[in-house]
Amino acid sequence: MALERLAAETDAEREDLIALVRRFVDQEVRRDAPGFERNDEYPKPLLDKMAELGFYGILVPEEYGGLDLSFRTFSEIQIELSRGWISLSGTLTSHFTSVGMILSFGTPDQRRELLPRMAAGELKLSFSMTEPNAGSDAQAIRTRAVRDGDEYVITGQKTWATHGLNANGIMLLTVTDPNAEPRHTGMTAFVIEKEGGVTEMPGLTIPPALHKLGYKGVESVELVFDGFRTPASTVLGGEDEVGMGFKQFMSGLEVGRLSVASCATGAATEAFRQALRYAQEREAFGRPIAEHQAIQRHLAEMGTRVHAARLLCLDLADRLDRGERADLEAGMAKLFATETAATVSLDAMRVLGGYGYSDEFPIERIYRDIPSLLLGEGSNEIQHRVIARRLVDRYPA
Repeated sequence: MALERLAAETDAEREDLIALVRRFVDQEVRRDAPGFERNDEYPKPLLDKMAELGFYGILVPEEYGGLDLSFRTFSEIQIELSRGWISLSGTLTSHFTSVGMILSFGTPDQRRELLPRMAAGELKLSFSMTEPNAGSDAQAIRTRAVRDGDEYVITGQKTWATHGLNANGIMLLTVTDPNAEPRHTGMTAFVIEKEGGVTEMPGLTIPPALHKLGYKGVESVELVFDGFRTPASTVLGGEDEVGMGFKQFMSGLEVGRLSVASCATGAATEAFRQALRYAQEREAFGRPIAEHQAIQRHLAEMGTRVHAARLLCLDLADRLDRGERADLEAGMAKLFATETAATVSLDAMRVLGGYGYSDEFPIERIYRDIPSLLLGEGSNEIQHRVIARRLVDRYPA
């Protein structure tokens, strides 16, 4: 059975889809993910199964072969999938951020050519904006794209490109006019197809994957461009959108932050459930530790934070479904959910004691995975700035 398009997305129908994801997580992800994670091995069988089940078509309109589900359903699927392993749900973050950008800004030809293959999981895009000298300050990027006839020649270096090796495409932000003022008006986005798993092709080299504390299995790499040529037709939105790349990338971050917040909420949910179950089974001083006040305090705080994070995700998703501006809510959801995941994973380790530190339980893996979410889609330090500025705009004195 695969995911199906919902005519009205009633609560009962949505729960049927979530149940399908839950079965996949419980029957296959829990069984296979520890081995892939331990060996830092690309989980192709699991990603192929996700494509077979229809995961890559969740937000793609029906006319392009997708399921055209709501952002709310997408968020709940991400939460459920992340209970198993955020490396899998993380691939969907860059995928659907790119889908949203192509839907909003792509030419009719780009939408017809790219979206059906993306919905089927045949075309997977890496989202590449970060550079060694430009992380959260995206306007400081230096990768250049220079027009040469019917092509652009790209030179520069990207880093922390999740899924950048095995994905067969790149959503890429470049500088096309270094003298533009303000600087962001001189940036252009490209949708570039490449060979998945190939480390070197004309003008593009992909060095060995970066070594990471967690978030393993799905690689993070550098992309080194040195005279890489791409047709002018790969400019996202065509020639009329040259210079609009920064705006396009920023617009994609609302979906990206919903996805990251949902991933964090799912991981935190799993850590909390593991701690709650263990606290009822483990006895100390003649009674379950769940009856001890110190442990009860941890459980109460964890349960409250996880529930609040989920509500923030669903509120953001509902706003996106209504077509409302949601950069404030996106920042809040991303900030709170990821900080919650960091706190809850550590508190779960405290509840489990030595078992929480062992790979016998998934807590230690969750604890290692979460820092990537604190940093991704704009660090939480940047989220504080975004939230504060939008609050002042929305509620002027």
